[in-house]
Amino acid sequence: MAVTRLDDRNADLLADYRHIPDPTLVARRGLFVAEGRLVVTRLLADRRWTTRSVLLTGTAYRALHEAVETRPDVDVFVVPQDAMNDIAGFNIHRGCLAIGERPAAADWRDVEAAATRLVVLERVGDADNVGSVFRNVAALGGGAAGVLLGPGCADPLYRKAIRTSMAGVLTVPFAPAPAWPEAIADLRARGWRTLALTPQAGAETIRDIALADGDRYALVLGHEGEGLSPAAMAACERRVRIPMSGFDSLNVATAAAIALYELGPSAGRRALP
Repeated sequence: MAVTRLDDRNADLLADYRHIPDPTLVARRGLFVAEGRLVVTRLLADRRWTTRSVLLTGTAYRALHEAVETRPDVDVFVVPQDAMNDIAGFNIHRGCLAIGERPAAADWRDVEAAATRLVVLERVGDADNVGSVFRNVAALGGGAAGVLLGPGCADPLYRKAIRTSMAGVLTVPFAPAPAWPEAIADLRARGWRTLALTPQAGAETIRDIALADGDRYALVLGHEGEGLSPAAMAACERRVRIPMSGFDSLNVATAAAIALYELGPSAGRRALP
């Protein structure tokens, strides 16, 4: 492990950390940014991801030195707090960043084949919502879950999404969905129970839904304001709602969490016909 202490905020060694508030530029460079001590620690612990380097303040280095020492292959740069803020272009409160190499997009069929439950998103454009969905899938998906991303979704490897997911994006397999909404029909053809989450009054109540042993289910959720498109809704096998009072809808990540919990192995509902 090479630990380099720098006072020169213009050092060429730090080029990867410049302009990171621009997600398009970072993605075009084939990189992603991990932010925060917990997220960076989890990135370093998971060797499925290529970590290029870590940028730390002195305080953060003292807190993370054990995690950093497990990765002698990763360059570590230690800089003053004000230099980090200038280099990154915003205030890094926790004094901790890492650069990872963005892999090629996974094939959705590989994600689907390895999963027993999926969350499928359509036009979920807010990075915090996408990150929260991944966190919920990691926590409630039972260890064999994945995420498929339809059109108009925020990039899961955007810095804000990774941070909000508490590194769930780094542990939950994901892939872009194929042609939309044909992707839903493809899942049905492969034996998946496709469930559209909607607040519509005519939809079945989530607590009346359960799965037979061996059933694989895909929860399909849509745009934060408009919900699923009519085409995506029509492509799903069933429409499912979460009973509520006082409001007509929930945040998309909250709805995903409730549905994952209700359809979990301990739910004990009747099986779908």
